[in-house]
Amino acid sequence: MGTDTVRAAAFDEAAERRREQRGWYFYDWACSVYSTSVLTVFLGPYLTSVAKEAADSGGYVHPLGVPVRAGSFFAYSVSLSVIVAVLVMPLVGAAADRSGRKKPLLGAAAYVGAAATTGMFFLGGDRYLLGGVLLIVANAAQSVAMMLYNSYLPQIAPPEERDAVSSRGWAFGYAAGSLVLVVNLVLYLAHDSFGVSESMAVRICLASAGLWWGGFTLVPLLRLRDRPTAARAEASAPGLRQLTATVRDMRRHPLTLAFLLAYLVYNDGIQTVISQASVYGSEELGLSQSTLIGAVLLVQVLAVAGALGMGRLARTYGAKRTILGSLVAWTLTLGAGYFLPAGAPVGFFLLASAIGLVLGGSQALSRSLFSHLVPPGKEAEYFSAYEMSDRGMSWLGPLLFGFTYQLTGSYRDAIVSLVAFFVIGFLLLARVPVRQAIDNAGNPAPERI
Repeated sequence: MGTDTVRAAAFDEAAERRREQRGWYFYDWACSVYSTSVLTVFLGPYLTSVAKEAADSGGYVHPLGVPVRAGSFFAYSVSLSVIVAVLVMPLVGAAADRSGRKKPLLGAAAYVGAAATTGMFFLGGDRYLLGGVLLIVANAAQSVAMMLYNSYLPQIAPPEERDAVSSRGWAFGYAAGSLVLVVNLVLYLAHDSFGVSESMAVRICLASAGLWWGGFTLVPLLRLRDRPTAARAEASAPGLRQLTATVRDMRRHPLTLAFLLAYLVYNDGIQTVISQASVYGSEELGLSQSTLIGAVLLVQVLAVAGALGMGRLARTYGAKRTILGSLVAWTLTLGAGYFLPAGAPVGFFLLASAIGLVLGGSQALSRSLFSHLVPPGKEAEYFSAYEMSDRGMSWLGPLLFGFTYQLTGSYRDAIVSLVAFFVIGFLLLARVPVRQAIDNAGNPAPERI
């Protein structure tokens, strides 16, 4: 084969790879709207109000005959969705690796979630039980789809491109979340001008996120491709047995497990800051709801720049050092948050800006770094464990936050207690010999890691 032919083949391969990467970015663009508009902003307060509408005189609803305080119904539904996802993800991940047919499974999970989210348009009156079922289905489907989506990363990007590709994916997601949230907030805040009630405005916002999710999922489904697998074609075990089998296999790669433990710890801190920052802002700092929503939007916008900027830093310093630097930044940010004066929205916006700049990059580089530690042919199975660390294990942070507040009566003490997750996560990650872990997994290492 001549030199020109080899160059042409390499050029075609690179062009096809970039086309597939661009398609991959669009799943983040499609599904992140659900996380931002539905889970973070609109569904919790609205579903709680629907449950209260259906509650008895004592403030309880009775799904399947079980008495549940209306104000807890949303939280319990989210928890149940996590349990469903934990049972389903290992099973689907193993099936995807063995069959090599990730794309149909990704499409099925995405459209189940999008359909459930679109169905939230019908959550009028006292239909709290319908809302709980749709939330459980949508949230579990989102977790399964994200696990499959993440597992494509080692296949569509060679080692030296992976940090940048992962960062662009996160940036696409935050950009979409920002764009749709702006439109949603215009409709919600000016619903009278559009001739709709507040309830109808919220239901339109919820349904629009499902339509967006389903519509843009077409792009990755058209561009991503399945790859043949050498794994044996055998039936997947039931969820718990498959989860046990996955963990047993991961014990053969203790350094991969060591990274996953570090990620579990510091990501728990990240997720707790995201979920509790609004409580800190409203209860401790006395800020208005409009200020808090504006801060959420600011985080989304700056996370785009943060993801791309930290992706560039990783090219110079390596993903591990950049993540370690971001954990230092998280620690300093929480320390500064402790001293914010009450009733000062400018300080809170500065805090939100700092969170936004490190949020996207921390998550994007953690994903790309983990992708190097996954044995070939086990991508979906291992990313099911990663996704469970991301979504299913983030309970200790809220527990520590609540317990600290209970002991001290101070949200300032509660928010600064989360520093422990970033310090411990830093120490655990610093001890992981990443290059050796990549070699043990059977993967080529990039020049800088």
